Amino acid sequence: MTLDADFHAILAVSGASGPSVIRLRLQGLGAPEAVDRVQNVLACFQADLERGSLVTVKPHKTTCHRLPVGSPS
Repeated sequence: MTLDADFHAILAVSGASGPSVIRLRLQGLGAPEAVDRVQNVLACFQADLERGSLVTVKPHKTTCHRLPVGSPS
């Protein structure tokens, strides 16, 4: 879990298959709201996170990219 884009970039460029990283791109979110969002991401993307993925959480959109980035699977 991070607020920093560097972890996503390092994993994408290196061709790594893990670990999974969740990046929060949310401003002004209180702790209870952040916990709710993270719990939702964990529930919705559990299988992807277990296999190795980069998840980005934005105010109105959450994206998931499987690792290694650019692989056909």
